[in-house]
Amino acid sequence: TGLCSILNGAVPGEPVKTDKNSKRGNWGNQIEFILTSVGYAVGLGNVWRFPYLCYRNGGGAFMFPYFIMLVFCGIPLFFLELSFGQFASQGCLGVWRISPMFKGVGYGMMVVSTYIGIYYNVVICIAFYYFFSSMTNLLPWTYCNNPWNTPTCNGVVTPRGINNTLANVTRSLVTGAAEVAVEVVNKTKRTSPSEEYWKHYVLQISDDIGNFGEVRLPILGCLAVSWVVVFLCLIRGVKSSGKVVYFTATFPYVVLTILFIRGITLEGAVTGIKYYLTPQWHKILDAKVWGDAASQIFYSLGCAWGGLITMASYNKFHNNCYRDSIIISITNCATSVYAGFVIFSILGFMAHHLNVDVSEVADHGPGLAFVAYPEALTLLPISPLWSLLFFFMLILLGLGTQFCLLETLVTAIVDEIGTDWIIRNKTVVTGGVAIVGFLLGVPLTTQAGIYWLLLMDNYAASFSLVIISCIMCICIMYVYGHKKYFKDVEMMLGFPPPIFFRVCWRFVSPIIISFILIFTVIQYKPITYNDYVYPGWSLAIGFLMAMSSVICIPIYALYKIAKSEGTTFLERLKNSCKPDVKWGPALSEHRIGLYANPGSEGEVEVRPLKEELKEKEDEKREEISLTIQGSNGSTAHNITPSA
Repeated sequence: TGLCSILNGAVPGEPVKTDKNSKRGNWGNQIEFILTSVGYAVGLGNVWRFPYLCYRNGGGAFMFPYFIMLVFCGIPLFFLELSFGQFASQGCLGVWRISPMFKGVGYGMMVVSTYIGIYYNVVICIAFYYFFSSMTNLLPWTYCNNPWNTPTCNGVVTPRGINNTLANVTRSLVTGAAEVAVEVVNKTKRTSPSEEYWKHYVLQISDDIGNFGEVRLPILGCLAVSWVVVFLCLIRGVKSSGKVVYFTATFPYVVLTILFIRGITLEGAVTGIKYYLTPQWHKILDAKVWGDAASQIFYSLGCAWGGLITMASYNKFHNNCYRDSIIISITNCATSVYAGFVIFSILGFMAHHLNVDVSEVADHGPGLAFVAYPEALTLLPISPLWSLLFFFMLILLGLGTQFCLLETLVTAIVDEIGTDWIIRNKTVVTGGVAIVGFLLGVPLTTQAGIYWLLLMDNYAASFSLVIISCIMCICIMYVYGHKKYFKDVEMMLGFPPPIFFRVCWRFVSPIIISFILIFTVIQYKPITYNDYVYPGWSLAIGFLMAMSSVICIPIYALYKIAKSEGTTFLERLKNSCKPDVKWGPALSEHRIGLYANPGSEGEVEVRPLKEELKEKEDEKREEISLTIQGSNGSTAHNITPSA
């Protein structure tokens, strides 16, 4: 029974309970929840953002503020969201029965998840494109002898021993004078074949964000593939996605390890890793370093997206989410650090090969994933194999996050409508959301798509997430009441939240969140892409996207106050803040103390005999379940015929 208890995430000392939510569904076992949450938190940012941030902000010295922010902000917020969703067994809308006036926060989370879900799958589809392009003997971005290359192209690999500059000159049929000009350009500004493949072949990038050009059909096809994959993995909700994550959440670590072993055996790898880790202690006094550390922790863990609340809502009521939050948060941050070794060992090798400084080849975001790293891979023997592994890892990292983004939206819709028909036909809702997501992603597959993708990445989920998270903390701790919430957590876990978390929830985390917001505003710079400066009207659209999630909060609050009972504004305000009668544990067996039979006395009196028989059946099932060894404590429950 010990192993069974661990798999169920049971609280030590608690009796084994068959607290399965048969109507809504649960995870098959607790490992599925942990793997799904790890897959959600560990995404593309761990690979293409953290290593670069670490290198830019003092190397090993950056680890100090990073882990300080993890302890005082990351883990407490993670635990808060998991406990919030698990206690109510509701998605990001249903949980706001705790204080109905703040339901706009849930709508804000849905808007943020929608934006991220749209552009995140486009990034995954580009990774699919590169994955398929790697199925060849020679990677197409190895040499400069392709139709899409320009005279300024200068590769790191010389084709068949011929001087690359001479090959460019021969191909472009220029005169001797032009040959000198090309050589000068190549020496002053090197354009890599991987960069030209990315810009001129894959994206066929236009010159302006407003110049959409044509839809890139290969990318559109890959976008359809990625949405179909996500839909098929979520076709039965957490029942199917819970099985898929055994592969999608674990295999990236296998690939990272393979790439790490290959990377550290290369010449120059040590130099790259030194650039990544060498501490520059004077930078600790720089506020920007602390701001970057706090922001990276906050965004990397996926706080305020609604995904953590949604995933936790499928837990059993007595699951130890306190333990889970620590395991998942630390795993996420350790992955970021580990990925840095993988990235910088290869970049160090490339810098050594080119005889340049590592800083000249280091990059982040799409520039790292689709330009710098793929180019470095061309230097390795059997380069298509390493390329296939790298892009397969990116696909799996992206899918793990995308599963939760889609499930967040679907769960919110199903929980909100709540009819038997929509619960039975949840697959239809999933398919509908996937189709809408695909259609909204089509503009991002045009020739101006990369401009819009980066605009959404920079604005759709930036300061709005910080505001949402701050309001959530204030609502739970000060509007609902910290003492009541601590008792709720104790009722669920069997022990109150440790005093450290109580202090963080009430004081430390909101202060850090406010610091992140102030830092984000002070450090704001208009977005650019390489040398392209975004026009003012596109930045206005970016701010509108950012505000569209935040504006949900005051609009819904005013609506709820107007609809609440009361003769004066203050009475309406108080009534709109009071917890709904349905707030509390979802299953009747857990509704004890303050939550015992709220507003359901009439229902109990009408069917006393049926309720009594049901209780006796439940007692029998619990006795049977204690004698059966199962992986999730619900074997006996499954034999009950559905009502």
